[in-house]
Amino acid sequence: MPQSVAPPALALSGGTPVSAKPVPFMSLALTPDDIEAATAVLRSGILRQGARCAELEKRWNELTGSRHTLTCANGTCALQLAYEPLFKPGDDVLVPAWSYIATVSMVVARGGNPIFCDALPGTMQIDAADARRRLTKRTTAIACTHLYGMPVDIDAVQALARDAGLKVIYDAAQAHLATYKGKGLGAFGDAVTYSLYATKNLATGEGGLVSTNDDALARQLGLLRSHGETDKYLHDQVGYNYRLNDIAAAIGCSRLNRLADQTAQRRRNADRYDAILARVGGIEPPARTPGAEGVWHLYTARLDLGRVRCTRDEFCKALGAEGVPTATHYPRSLTRQPAFRAVVKDHPPVADALSQRVFCLPMHHDLSDEHFRVVEEALHKVAQAYRV
Repeated sequence: MPQSVAPPALALSGGTPVSAKPVPFMSLALTPDDIEAATAVLRSGILRQGARCAELEKRWNELTGSRHTLTCANGTCALQLAYEPLFKPGDDVLVPAWSYIATVSMVVARGGNPIFCDALPGTMQIDAADARRRLTKRTTAIACTHLYGMPVDIDAVQALARDAGLKVIYDAAQAHLATYKGKGLGAFGDAVTYSLYATKNLATGEGGLVSTNDDALARQLGLLRSHGETDKYLHDQVGYNYRLNDIAAAIGCSRLNRLADQTAQRRRNADRYDAILARVGGIEPPARTPGAEGVWHLYTARLDLGRVRCTRDEFCKALGAEGVPTATHYPRSLTRQPAFRAVVKDHPPVADALSQRVFCLPMHHDLSDEHFRVVEEALHKVAQAYRV
């Protein structure tokens, strides 16, 4: 009888790695045009918030369907600016249990009470039905993250907000240029916030944006951003110094020239990953919100722990040894963060389960055919080695 061929030894066990050179996890390099844009600001001597910030705000309105956009220091400041006018200390605010911490930490910083809502197992976005079950008499707002670049079910969130009289803040830190039913994300909610951190699809190093379609709210955001100042040395209210500078904005404007093409490439890359995972088996691709077109800031897969005899971390360590770096976004749900122990009432089960299963594969606009070959071969090799 023919003998079965033993699978190749994992690199972790002394075998030959699929690739001696790791696949790049991100592509972050500035181009000569980006550098020249920043240098032009330096040569001008006007480094503060100015013409380049105004240009970035105008272009962002045009691209996202918002009426008003304000640049600010970073994405966390954008959340704080949005939250302060939209709910009061002591209010209950529905928040995702599965998200980056800033979405919720700024609710607590405002004095709000976060009510943690579970995630949908496929898209990993906030579960609007679970949020509806968690409404209280003091609930006045809902904050949702368009996580990994995939929009939430906006229709479901807006219906909940309409029925319960809630303000809606969308955290789109990872969702630059994503759309929902053909509209930019700026068309929805009371406010939308974005991060321009160094690893984001549109990156300036540090920076943020907050948008709204409400004229009065836009004025209030502007006052909060800059010391409540209505005229030179005239301050109508207490505010902050959360302005962006023109160096960062110039980089943002330059990179914005390439963002649409890079986003289209990310979408093609996500389709390739979906096909690869279908061939490998045992790894679930991220689902897509119906009606939404994501931008794939991260490609976050889920390991089927019932089909492998290892943990997610062991699986990822083996992939790394084969030349495929991964990242875990996130290793724990927000209800498991020590910072929130005083406000947590329960641990939503889907979010808890995701923390044991998710891992991110390399995702950026510069992935090549060879990179995809390495990723697929490494996934097959590791999955075969650990398959039950």
